[in-house]
Amino acid sequence: MGFIEAIILGLVQGLTEFLPISSSAHLRVTGLFFEGATDPGATFTAITQIGTEAAVLLYFRKTIVRIIARWFGSLRGSVPKNDPDARMGWLIILGSLPIGVLGFVFQDIIRDTFRSLWLIAIVLIVFGILLGIADRLGRRTRDLEHLTVGHGVVYGFAQALALIPGVSRSGATTTAGLFMGYSRPAAAEYAFLLAVPAVFGSGFYELLQSFDETGVYGPLETLVATVVAFGVGLAVIAFLMNYIKTKSFLPFVIYRILLGGVLLVLLATGVIAA
Repeated sequence: MGFIEAIILGLVQGLTEFLPISSSAHLRVTGLFFEGATDPGATFTAITQIGTEAAVLLYFRKTIVRIIARWFGSLRGSVPKNDPDARMGWLIILGSLPIGVLGFVFQDIIRDTFRSLWLIAIVLIVFGILLGIADRLGRRTRDLEHLTVGHGVVYGFAQALALIPGVSRSGATTTAGLFMGYSRPAAAEYAFLLAVPAVFGSGFYELLQSFDETGVYGPLETLVATVVAFGVGLAVIAFLMNYIKTKSFLPFVIYRILLGGVLLVLLATGVIAA
């Protein structure tokens, strides 16, 4: 059953990481349907996210390689410091600081308190509504070349909210981008690029920590889930980037509100425990 559950969790991780519906919340909820209704845990979640983030590296490989090359070039002086790609490198570093600092400082709360299903249900609804408002009212006139230092900081703190399961990393950063007037594709692309340092950082940190801990799933099960998440995640990125060129986030908003509502009813009636 361990490997079957790992495959299912890998599928869930890959399907939900890039959609604005929170992969960590879905992994938490999916665990309720397994024997013993076990929470897969923050460590398992962070490690499997390495798989989906590897999909980001592959899908945006040309953009990422160009940004890294131009950023290093700006350090050597061979590329102007105001070069758009070099500047993007600095903005990604700046935007990664909030989640890195807050994730390290509050890691015990993240592993325990933040994984309460009551909190997850409420957050799913609240941030679903915020996404809907931003998608409806956002001007969608800005592209990534309009990204400023101030906007980069806002994006960074929005991403840090995803430390709470149910918020959604892509959902929070995309919502912030829409509120600031960025187009849907621009907001989503920057959300994906911004997540690379944070996800790999937390994923490999948790991987090192897991050697000294006994988790719900062993190394092989976790590896299987991570590989499955990579394959599924790659397909989902391609789907989402094509989808948002012409369509809104409304289906995801409705889904978040419905899922959060169902969880609240199940919790209130005692069908599931928080």
